[in-house]
Amino acid sequence: MEKLKIGDKLYNVAQDGFNDFARYSFSEVVGLTETLAILKNGVRLINRPTQSYIIEDVGYSVSRKKGTHWHIVSLNAIRAAQIENEKIRIHDWFQQKQFTFQEMKQIYEVLTVTE
Repeated sequence: MEKLKIGDKLYNVAQDGFNDFARYSFSEVVGLTETLAILKNGVRLINRPTQSYIIEDVGYSVSRKKGTHWHIVSLNAIRAAQIENEKIRIHDWFQQKQFTFQEMKQIYEVLTVTE
């Protein structure tokens, strides 16, 4: 478990309740003090790795919010974020779309063909 260095890329996952989508944030370390790592998005992390069992094994606590952790970016995290972002795009599209009767009929016919 190492301290963060300038250029390290990190991510955080936030979720507003169990039924909400996981929302990924990515940032990069752009500054260091004796005890903090400052991310490009302004978040200040305590530059001491701690155990974090929720998403990854190791996390870095947000200063003054020790329950919120950021993690080193991995390929698995990038892929999970891509999948989750696609779910959000699809959900938002259906929420904003006003279907015509013809569109509803076409969707119905496509979905009921296999019944």
